[in-house]
Amino acid sequence: MMHPQISRSLLWVFAFTTMMTATVKSVSANEANSDSKKLQVLLVAGGCCHDYSTQAKLLKEGIESRIDAEVTVALSTTANTKTTFEIYKSDDWADGYDVVIHDECSANVTEKPYVNRILAAHQNGTPAVNLHCAMHSYRWGDFRSPVQPGSDNSAWYEMLGLQSTGHGPKFPIKVQHANGEHPITDGLDDWTTINEELYNNIRIFDGATALIQGKQMTPPNKNMLKKNPDAKPLEASAVVAWTNSYGPNKTRVFSTSLGHQNDTVADDRYLELVVRGLQWASNTLPPTGTAK
Repeated sequence: MMHPQISRSLLWVFAFTTMMTATVKSVSANEANSDSKKLQVLLVAGGCCHDYSTQAKLLKEGIESRIDAEVTVALSTTANTKTTFEIYKSDDWADGYDVVIHDECSANVTEKPYVNRILAAHQNGTPAVNLHCAMHSYRWGDFRSPVQPGSDNSAWYEMLGLQSTGHGPKFPIKVQHANGEHPITDGLDDWTTINEELYNNIRIFDGATALIQGKQMTPPNKNMLKKNPDAKPLEASAVVAWTNSYGPNKTRVFSTSLGHQNDTVADDRYLELVVRGLQWASNTLPPTGTAK
């Protein structure tokens, strides 16, 4: 069976389209892997609720400017929660890549053979990096309650290592490095984002290791003030970056739920975190944590 074709470069979207399927220019993964010295990265981006055209460009440029990597982008033009990707329709979709970045937002994609085909590549050892709305993708059943390992709707969460179901309003998040000894966070300073979404934590799986804690102060809303004019701001806290050991091959997986806003994705501190996570997942991160 021929390998589906994917593009070396980004598909930039300059016009509205009525197409209801993902559109991806492509070349073979073997061609993408022609320079063996470069880390071969596949970035899958698209779906609901985010400016993926801009963010894919920011991520590609941010990664390639920091490490010796070639980022191939599979960018969807479909902008809804049912977005699927042509590349995932092949069993060997990840061949030729050292690591895959999932930056999709496909909450209502529930076809198990499709999702299992994605997960199979990571079960077989292809490292993964998951960004923001990837945490809220490929879910079904009673996903708002903690899922049990091995259950019908736990597969994607088990790859992530953490189950999240939603977020509150957009306000700044204090990013606190709870595990400064880990090579990903070694030497990184705490910082505060612009208005961002703090994803909740419903369940953390056994193979996961928390790296960064996020804290967010939310002012009382109108209903709260109506009931109590002296209502105080509420503080919410959640893990916002973590690693996971996944599947029989103990595949390395790094995830961060940060990254809703374009300005956050463009922030050097965010890009440094993503690049370190990418290097850790692909086992190319120096012990000091400094990007090569």
